[in-house]
Amino acid sequence: MTALLVIAAFLLAAVALGLRARRGREMNLQEWSVGGRGFGTVFVFLLLAGEIYTTFTFLGASGWAYGKGGPAFYILAYASLAYVISYWLLPVVWRFANEHRLVSQSDFFARKFDSPALGALVALVGVVAMVPYLVLQLTGMGIIVSTASYGHLSPHVAVVIGTVALTGYVTVSGIHGSAWTAVLKDALILGVVVFLGLYLPLHYSGGIGRMFHSIDAARPGFLTLPHQGLSPWWFTSTVLLSALGFYMWPHTFSATYSAADPGVFRRNAVFLPLYQLILLFVFFAGFAALVAVPGLKGADGDLSLLKVTVKSFDPWFVGVVGGAGLLTALVPGSLLLMTSATCLAKNVYLLARPAATEQTVGRLAKALVPVLAAVALLFTFNGGSTIVNLLLMGYALVTQLFPALLFGLAARRAVTKQGAAAGIVAGVATVAATTLSHTTVADLLPFLPQPVKDLNVGVVALLVNTVALLAVSAVTRPAAVAAPVPVSGEAG
Repeated sequence: MTALLVIAAFLLAAVALGLRARRGREMNLQEWSVGGRGFGTVFVFLLLAGEIYTTFTFLGASGWAYGKGGPAFYILAYASLAYVISYWLLPVVWRFANEHRLVSQSDFFARKFDSPALGALVALVGVVAMVPYLVLQLTGMGIIVSTASYGHLSPHVAVVIGTVALTGYVTVSGIHGSAWTAVLKDALILGVVVFLGLYLPLHYSGGIGRMFHSIDAARPGFLTLPHQGLSPWWFTSTVLLSALGFYMWPHTFSATYSAADPGVFRRNAVFLPLYQLILLFVFFAGFAALVAVPGLKGADGDLSLLKVTVKSFDPWFVGVVGGAGLLTALVPGSLLLMTSATCLAKNVYLLARPAATEQTVGRLAKALVPVLAAVALLFTFNGGSTIVNLLLMGYALVTQLFPALLFGLAARRAVTKQGAAAGIVAGVATVAATTLSHTTVADLLPFLPQPVKDLNVGVVALLVNTVALLAVSAVTRPAAVAAPVPVSGEAG
């Protein structure tokens, strides 16, 4: 019970912070969803860094290190590349959003292409992509709390309690609650992750270097990329796809609107790649678990970090680790719920009811939070995929928004709203078809060389997207208006 009490204390602290965050503020739609556009470098850093340190960190990253070995390092690579892209991308996005007082990602596309219908399409794609990501957070929360409490709380009960708490402070405080909870979460997780990554290899193998030597001796080639399957071609294409999609998540995209000025993003782009290196310690803990608790198969590999923690430490410290894991679900989960609700209210409902006031839209957004939470719970209780697979599926979906964004930022509009919509639909349809049928590039094009067959199938969807976008834009682009021909006798 000691561990469970510690976890409960962290949950209460997070809820208290989240509720207190609204004090002294009128929670209109702008304040609730983008913090009144007044967040400085620290809060924006924590909100964007929250994208790294989620339940995926505790379970997916360590689980893939445990079960896959070398291919897991794609997780370390893609966010660093995304931060490089952010140095140029996010200031441009922020300026446009600030000028037009946008509150959602869908607003950006609707205004850029002068098409509310395109905004509604982007909102629906974003919400569909965020469902597996939210399921990832809730699934992870249930696993973490149940395991860290030594089974005193079942995963389903843990998920329900966490979701109710999450829904409460999101509805009341919006993005302010997410930001203040992120302060507690990042301070705790940094200490826990670094400690586990150093202590566990030392305890079970005599050090990080010795641990890798023993793993390589026991399983030759495990720490490298295989020649087929999760090969260097898969690694490269997955890193590229994930980097392009990193800021396409609606909750991350709209979180950038909360910044006080565009310089915030350039300062963050300098330090976020260094912050990403903390993930190395998660990998070290996962590899140490391979030595300490061997034999976990399939989705059970996601439990590796928690299993080795329970085996190695007293209950109070297991509770601290469980509390840190709980917070890694609450922060991104709160952003996902809030953003999904905002997109549906602002860009789907408002399309059907254009006369609705901002107050009505704001009330609807808050009312949708518990509805979306209930839908996510339903999927969580009926899910069966591993943590990483859930994340990869979501990334393949949101990345389909990138071509339209990239072409939309050009000074001279190269694509039309019809082309942007066609590309998104084609890309999402390709992702849906291949995901539901468990199809790979090798299945689609078996005659191609092995390196091509190893590509992430999301790249194929991105190519289909771009071709459709350009083709439809070429057909629907308005013809240039010809200059009038001077009549005889008129001045030329």
